[in-house]
Amino acid sequence: MVNQQYPSQLLEQAVTEFAKLPGIGRKTALRLVLHLLRQETDDVVLFADTIARMRREVKHCRVCHNISDSDLCPICSNDHRDATTICVVENIQDVMAVENTQQFAGLYHVLGGVISPMDGIGPSDLEIDSLVERVSRGNVREVILALGSTMEGDTTGFYIFRKLAPFADVKISVIARGISVGDELEYTDEVTLGRSILNRTPFDAKP
Repeated sequence: MVNQQYPSQLLEQAVTEFAKLPGIGRKTALRLVLHLLRQETDDVVLFADTIARMRREVKHCRVCHNISDSDLCPICSNDHRDATTICVVENIQDVMAVENTQQFAGLYHVLGGVISPMDGIGPSDLEIDSLVERVSRGNVREVILALGSTMEGDTTGFYIFRKLAPFADVKISVIARGISVGDELEYTDEVTLGRSILNRTPFDAKP
């Protein structure tokens, strides 16, 4: 395969950086870079500044670990949310997916992934201890495990169930299996996901 020849080193560097984005190959990266070259300079500067500012200033909520512009995200700071119910999700995209259903009025807890020994991800790499700490404060009545229907999701759910077992007054539930086995939450349609939240069931610790 012959390497692509670029008329400009700066162009090639830009294509290389765009190609680092997930799902973006060098051909697509080249189209994006050439598109930017056709735009007004001020528009491109604004684009670059927005990306840089996002990286510098976006934070993680100190309570639920969701993306936020401040130390406390809008969901956690909303007094109208049900603070006694926590929906545990794998990532930020899952928070957005559940919110889009408009069927859940509680709070969230973003783990930042799932337990996956094959990928070198263990419980200590996730926000599980901070979840246990939230529950230990005594305000939580239910924890909903809204994790993907995968082996890793099930393993993570079982681990969290064991960690929360000492809190006998806290109900541990899982979203209904309206989601196909192996599916990720962020790719599930809103109606199915909404029904899965509403029809959640008690967590079954049996394998």
